[in-house]
Amino acid sequence: QGQIEESGGGWVQPGGSLKLSCGATGFILDYYQVGWFRQAPGKERELITCIWSIEEDKSYKDSVKGRFTISKDIAKNTVYLQMNNLEPEDTALYYCATACLWTQALYWGRGAQVIVSS
Repeated sequence: QGQIEESGGGWVQPGGSLKLSCGATGFILDYYQVGWFRQAPGKERELITCIWSIEEDKSYKDSVKGRFTISKDIAKNTVYLQMNNLEPEDTALYYCATACLWTQALYWGRGAQVIVSS
């Protein structure tokens, strides 16, 4: 049975960087679209970036363009989210899932907490 696990979350000051990892076991992550979502307290879950199985196809939410980068390491069966120049508004629980639309995902993780605060 397949599983996904996010890692790499934590606390960082504004302007800092974090790199989240989305590792899969039991299935090949590259066969799927992979989306990074986030949910801040009191807000709905939102898609912030997605990568298609053809790596050249990526999409980003406007508020993270130029700051966040999604990438994958096929050999490690892992998708990454590099987050630079973090802002307090980026504070949220970050999830990865095997779709660009949450309701279509077959697999998703428990999330990684990111806190951006001085």
